Amino acid sequence: MRICLIAEGSYPYVTGGVSSWIHGLMTTMKEHEFIIYAIGAETKQKGKYKYQLPPNLVEIKEIFLDEYLLEDKKWGKRYNLTSQQKESLITLLNNQQNVNWNDLFDFLRSKQFSNVGEFLSSKDYFDIIELIGREEFTQVPFTELFWTVSSMLLPLLSIIRHDVPKADVYHAVSTGYAGIIGSLAKHLYGKPLLLTEHGIYSREREEEIIKADWVKGYFKDIWINYFYTLSSAIYAAADQVITLFNRNKEIEIELGCPEEKIRIIPNGVDVSDYQNIVSVPAEQVIRIGAIVRVVPIKDIKTMIQSFALVEKEIPNVELYIMGPIEEDPTYYDECLQIVAALGVEHIIFTGLVDIKEYLGKLDFLLLTSISEGQPLAILEGLACAKPFVCTNVGGCKELLVGGPDDLYGQAGFITPVMHYEEIARYMMKLCQNPLLRMQLGKNGFERVKNHYTRRAFISSYRQLYQSLGGE
Repeated sequence: MRICLIAEGSYPYVTGGVSSWIHGLMTTMKEHEFIIYAIGAETKQKGKYKYQLPPNLVEIKEIFLDEYLLEDKKWGKRYNLTSQQKESLITLLNNQQNVNWNDLFDFLRSKQFSNVGEFLSSKDYFDIIELIGREEFTQVPFTELFWTVSSMLLPLLSIIRHDVPKADVYHAVSTGYAGIIGSLAKHLYGKPLLLTEHGIYSREREEEIIKADWVKGYFKDIWINYFYTLSSAIYAAADQVITLFNRNKEIEIELGCPEEKIRIIPNGVDVSDYQNIVSVPAEQVIRIGAIVRVVPIKDIKTMIQSFALVEKEIPNVELYIMGPIEEDPTYYDECLQIVAALGVEHIIFTGLVDIKEYLGKLDFLLLTSISEGQPLAILEGLACAKPFVCTNVGGCKELLVGGPDDLYGQAGFITPVMHYEEIARYMMKLCQNPLLRMQLGKNGFERVKNHYTRRAFISSYRQLYQSLGGE
């Protein structure tokens, strides 16, 4: 069977949870051929892969959201849109959830439509924005509305015009642009479409936009609603929607995904992979680890602030932040400035490393993200019987505390997002109590060993592919 995995902003350009998940799926299912449809942010990423590609990966199609910058265009063309084409575009721009995506796909991929930039410079597009401005955004300056909506549409229209490789099953690993490509593939070829949603893409974009300086206040709602509209496309088109834990399922239903489509398949690890890791805590030093990319959504700044409080109270403590630092150089520099400003002495940014070389040396682990799905970092840590202090995002609480019928007990502490004082308090509690660390770690190990196995995870997807692909 040939399976097309559609990934936005992850594999093969970025290491981390979703990318590791994709790589593990392909390397384990050697009986299938895979295509990667990779959606990157910038053309300069082309061909710069962070993974050794497996032999059953037969094709990588790369597209980038900044490709429209390379297009030539001219102003003032008239497309003579039909009333149905106009209505489909207006529905999209008004951020309604009943967009006729198939009509849009057909129009945008037709010979009538030759160039994205040219369309957004056309008289027809100008007329549509003028109509929306008069009806919906009367208090917004028209020129700002025009360029804001254009910047939203440019990458979307550009990716829709790309060819989609033929496959037996299409599997998007998020909503958003990946979900649009999945919906397009379903429209073009009528093949089964699967969505796995690790975190809730539209909620993550909402959090980013609320904090963003580049979006003016009165345009934040337009951007936020736009991403919810994009997500609705694949909720409607997918044959099956997979999520990792129950809270995500509840949110997907709230966002309009039919409940009967949703199935929960948690991530998994093979605890035997970690059995040879020998715990060697350093004498007189408490070592804390964070398996994390240094990017804003992981909130490394709160992590640093929390550790600064801990270091003042417990001098023999070290924090190892283990993950790539080059993904957002500006954010990494800001983190270093905070370290210097707070006078923190014992934070080590290791960059990308083999986590197994560090896990045995650590006393416990830390995660301060503002958004997560079901982090592989927590599963890896618990597989080594290491307790966690973690923010209450995604499925983290379920991993550390368990569900209603859990038999294993607490495996760490859950805190509110960005609450650096409470995070520090729990860190100090674990620093000062080795017996507590041991008990929490044991609880987490038992939970992972019994409920989050790699064997069950792979078996579920293997059966799912076979049922969808008709084999």
